[in-house]
Amino acid sequence: MGFLGFIKGFSSVYRAKPRIRVHPSFCQYGYCHIQCRTFSHFKDHDDSVLPVLIVGAGPVGLVLSILLTKLGVKCSVLEKSKSFSHHPQAHFINNRSMEVFRKLDGLAEEIQRSQPPVDLWRKFVYCTSLTGPVLGSVDHMQPQDFEKVVSPVSVAHFSQYKLIRLLLKKLEDLNFHICKPEGLNDEPFRGGELLMGHECVKINATGQSVNVTASHLKEGKYTERNISCNILVGTDGAGSTTRKLAGIELRGEKDLQKLVSVHFLSRDLGQYLLNERPGMLFFIFNTEAIGVLVAHDLMQGEFVLQMPFYPPQQSLDDFSPETCKHLILKLVGQELSDIDVIDIKPWVMHAEVAEKFVSCDNRIILAGDAAHRFPPAGGFGMNTGIQDAHNLAWKIAALVKGIAPSSILHTYETERRPIAIFNTALSVQNFRAAMAVPATLGLDPTVANSVHQTITDGVGSILPSGLQRAILDGIFTIGRAQLSEFLLNEKNLLGSSRLAKLRRLFEEGKSLQLQFPAEDLGFRYLEGALIPDSDSVGTQEPPTGRRRDYIPSSDPGSRLPHMNVRMLSNSSSEACISTLDLLPLDKVEFLLFIAPLEKSYHLAVAALKVAEEFKVSVKVCILWPTETVKGAEARSKTAMAPWENYIDVAEAKKSSNSSSWWSMCQMTEKGAILVRPDEHIAWRAKSGLDDDPILQMKSVFSAILKV
Repeated sequence: MGFLGFIKGFSSVYRAKPRIRVHPSFCQYGYCHIQCRTFSHFKDHDDSVLPVLIVGAGPVGLVLSILLTKLGVKCSVLEKSKSFSHHPQAHFINNRSMEVFRKLDGLAEEIQRSQPPVDLWRKFVYCTSLTGPVLGSVDHMQPQDFEKVVSPVSVAHFSQYKLIRLLLKKLEDLNFHICKPEGLNDEPFRGGELLMGHECVKINATGQSVNVTASHLKEGKYTERNISCNILVGTDGAGSTTRKLAGIELRGEKDLQKLVSVHFLSRDLGQYLLNERPGMLFFIFNTEAIGVLVAHDLMQGEFVLQMPFYPPQQSLDDFSPETCKHLILKLVGQELSDIDVIDIKPWVMHAEVAEKFVSCDNRIILAGDAAHRFPPAGGFGMNTGIQDAHNLAWKIAALVKGIAPSSILHTYETERRPIAIFNTALSVQNFRAAMAVPATLGLDPTVANSVHQTITDGVGSILPSGLQRAILDGIFTIGRAQLSEFLLNEKNLLGSSRLAKLRRLFEEGKSLQLQFPAEDLGFRYLEGALIPDSDSVGTQEPPTGRRRDYIPSSDPGSRLPHMNVRMLSNSSSEACISTLDLLPLDKVEFLLFIAPLEKSYHLAVAALKVAEEFKVSVKVCILWPTETVKGAEARSKTAMAPWENYIDVAEAKKSSNSSSWWSMCQMTEKGAILVRPDEHIAWRAKSGLDDDPILQMKSVFSAILKV
């Protein structure tokens, strides 16, 4: 299916009745029924009503709660589990997410210190067993990935449960309290609570708030308590209760693949791979078993094995700890005495996006896996969710602080849903690329799935279940015979041809990819809380499924390009910071970049005057070429008087051949760039303004803030 065809799958008119019974006044035919007019009376003054309630304490919910708390917005979090999972789950953190983490009080640095050395996880290895012949390997790190030219921070390999531990510590540092049901009283929540063991079971949107009923087990009995909030954010994962209660449907492809995930420890295996063939993913194909091993930490010997799962002929009982140990040994190719199976669970791979991210008069919002669920190929799931939270936080804060009306929240859906659809398509492409490897070896997964479907739903469905199982096992055994050493070797004509084709697959970048810099850093919002200009391309280039380099852009909706700059307010300091660091995380503040030109100074003063009228903070950044910094501060002080909310910085080029800021942005120095609190460009003037700057800036802020 082509990209346009894939996109149409998310746009078809389809609506089913909610699968969970909801409060009758809340949803009718999948739409939320609201008795109130608008969000005009935000109840921030009422201590009995939380400004924001977050359902789900995974990475997305925790990041959102940290961002909101830093922005001065009171929030609490509900988590249905009584304790946090130790299953590694997501593990790849891309550049953009690490840029967000840099601002969470050194979180990115903590991750980089704690993660395994990059040389232990930069490769994907394809082999017949972990101790047997290697069919090929792909190094997913390139020299520029470490040079910090396009981003101030590199990607990371860090298990989700470890990330959650660090996020919880950040919350505790912000005076958040982690509460269990037995330690709670009946007082209303005032913000700053993470409530463990609390499941959202009912939602009712009234005229002034959203009333949530949470169920929890206390002293052996299930007890319900009601929580009122102005905004409810569902970050409760792929099976989101919030999404179901709101009657929001998912669109896309279901059931791409069923798998069993086996979390196990083996220091012996970790040490062997660390010394002999380090990597992040190991794709193992032999006549006895097939699986993908995720090496979460070779030094600690922590792994997750993913294996195909074909119910109902197979059941989870077929994957007992002893059976899993036996399968692990078949994939390893030698005996191990220290395998410790921690957890075994089935899961289903989907490629779906919610039909809407914002509902019920902008009161109920979905983020993360609750809004989109992708194949894990490329690691887009958690990363897209973290960027959802980053986009959403400043908009909620702008509403709570009276800077913008509730319509600002709808721009979250306008901006993030197209990104989710794009990333879904890219994840599916990457998943298909992963399947190209076994297909090249004579094991086409689509054939296996078709055989399974025929046995389950076709002519085979009339057969007894035991016979169905025997037929399926027999066919798979015959299929795995394609992987025998007799066939898969250079002396065999067919085997040699397949191995040559496999090598070309790796060399041409047509196998599973890990990094997508052009998409991770170069994604762009085409409409929303921004002003597109006539020079911007109005459509996004379809995904290719292959790695493409990121090209800095100043198009509205793009992430602000990274460049190292030196603060001139302290001329004795040679320390450099990123342009991304010029925006604070604890304030809804816009940043206006200008060059030290007379007309640009006039524009900056106009922007500050208009911002004061709009009750929004703006800081002006005067960016000086390295060779003209003498007298910069005095000149800016005169030009900007009486305003003081500005900074002078100088380009800190790595070499004389490096591009200037305005050249990198493909603009002239007569231009200007207005950046939002989430580091995305809201507006630009490519080559200066001819209009009245006051009128222009009024138009700009009115359009961005939806006032």
